[in-house]
Parts: sequence; structure tokens; C-alpha cells
Amino acid sequence: MATNSRIEAIERATGRSWEDWLAFMERIGAADLDHHAIATQLLYELDGMVDNVGWWAQSTAVAFEQYSGRRIPGQQPDGTFRLSVSKATSLGMHELMTAWTEFAATEPAVLGMLVAEPRVSGTENRISWRAKGVDDTAITVLSEPKKGAGTASLVVQHGGLASPDVSADTREVWVGVVERFMSGLTT
Repeated sequence: MATNSRIEAIERATGRSWEDWLAFMERIGAADLDHHAIATQLLYELDGMVDNVGWWAQSTAVAFEQYSGRRIPGQQPDGTFRLSVSKATSLGMHELMTAWTEFAATEPAVLGMLVAEPRVSGTENRISWRAKGVDDTAITVLSEPKKGAGTASLVVQHGGLASPDVSADTREVWVGVVERFMSGLTT
């Protein structure tokens, strides 16, 4: 049974011990439920107990799946892996996405991971640059505002990766890409 760093946070936030949560999981038959069904049961159980019920339901479901050996850290419910690399900038959200889009259009490492043209969409809360990646992966680069700062962070997410090793290797590539991007920013 794997340990999970989320367990202590779950205990603090909910006021329940992990043993109590394991008893709850036993009562609902979590061992025979998929991730979605576990998280749905947790939504009801956590209602009124914590703020951001959806986040805590997902986090508790993942902690249980890792604890019970159904999933390892970084693994998604479908068995693939997802990575994230982020960096705060001094640019505003729109300015950051414009700079990223221009950079990505000529960056060999980024272009080498794509199998389709990226598309950009956005809301007042974030702007997304999305593209289909090689081996049926999905790449999303977000420009998200930092609270109260008028500036934004760049967040790269790459999902659908086949293994922890592929995820680690791909993370190294993205760290290099983000470093090159950041070094070229003029602020």
C-alpha cells in the first residue's frame, strides 16, 4: 500500500483520521468503484465539511487509489500520466499568451511534439493554447492571472503519457522549453 502526501492534508481539512476515511471507503465499496464513482460519493460526504468540495473529493479519491495500490503518483484514472511545468512572469495574461504563441510557432522542441495545429481560446480567467501531441497525447499551455498582481503565470500540461519514465523525460524537455521561453521575454 502506497503512502500519499495528501493524507495529512485531508485529515487536517476534514477533521477525520485516515482510518475513518478508509472505513468510509469500505462502506461505499470503493474497492469495486471507478474513480468517478468514488469522487461522486465523496462529494456527498464532504458537502458542508470543507470549502471547494469538488477539489477535496478528487484529492481524497486519488489518495485512496494510491493508498490501495490502484494508481501511482502522477497516474491518471485512465492509466496514463500527466505532467505540469509552470513559471510566474511579470507579463499580463494576454501579453503572455501572445509571446508564447509566437515563441511556440518557431520552437523546434515544441513543434516536434505536435501532430496538429494548436488552437487558442480563452476566458477572463485563463487563456488556453491546446494541441494534439504525438502518441495521442494532449498538450495545453495556459496563461493564468496571478491573484491581485496584474501578471500571469505560464502553465504547461502534457497528458496522455504512457509511463512514469516517458513523463519524466517529457518533463525535462518542457523545463528546457520554458527556460528558453522565459530567457527570451522582455519585460
